[in-house]
Amino acid sequence: MSQYCEKLAALRARPAHELKEIGDQWRTTDALFWGINAMFGPLVLDLFTDGENSKCAEFYTAEDNALTQDWSAKLQELNGAAFANPPYSRAQQHDGQYITGMVHIMAKAMEMREKGGRYVFLIKAATSETWWPEQADHIAFIRGRLGFDLPLWFVPADEKQVPTGAFFAGAVAVFDKNWRGPASAYISRNQLEAQGAAFLAQIRREASRLAPADIAVQQVETANTVWPKEVLFLLQQVDGVDQLHDSLRQKLCQHINRLKLEGMQEPEIVNTIKNLSIAMGAAA
Repeated sequence: MSQYCEKLAALRARPAHELKEIGDQWRTTDALFWGINAMFGPLVLDLFTDGENSKCAEFYTAEDNALTQDWSAKLQELNGAAFANPPYSRAQQHDGQYITGMVHIMAKAMEMREKGGRYVFLIKAATSETWWPEQADHIAFIRGRLGFDLPLWFVPADEKQVPTGAFFAGAVAVFDKNWRGPASAYISRNQLEAQGAAFLAQIRREASRLAPADIAVQQVETANTVWPKEVLFLLQQVDGVDQLHDSLRQKLCQHINRLKLEGMQEPEIVNTIKNLSIAMGAAA
């Protein structure tokens, strides 16, 4: 295991964390990812994940080291495009192979471009950086600063460990030698997130329509007791929820799930649920 992977494993195993320690592990929000997918997808391969934060069914973790993989061959199997929210930490090697470093990541993207396939990168709009991909076939600059979600493993060390505001200006870089569109464009973050929310709604409606009747009944029966890890993770960020009756906690989970589907950022969701929890406690 590389030193990079060892440090990540040790960090995840710690009982509590601080925001400054997250580094490369911030998660792309669902609404933003699905908005990008609607424009440049289908995105079927996530190139850089921690194993839990993947946006695609197929992915590479740090242990896999995407910089040693043949992305093009994998996409030929999957019939889609690759997505990357890449790590920005300084360049590191393991067994003579780079595992991080934006210069090397961008060089790998160009190498795979020549072999065929589409590679869609969500990156900082940092045009002065040496790694900036001027050679990309398309750059879509995003109007509006981007926010990201906490890793699922993140346990806040104290009440101050809640992200506030947005992180940086962003862009989508597309590497695809068959691209026939403009070299650059602008798109608003709100538009991307709205498209993502609409895309997610379509997926859920279709999944509900195609689900067998017995599965649909089971989902209704368990809807108030079984929630995705992301929903439970956000609920745990709210002080005092353990003091609420289970029925009230279930209502909070319903609100969290709805707010995520609507594309609200996680810090805003936590603040909203905190206020709701206080109101519920007072009413009880």
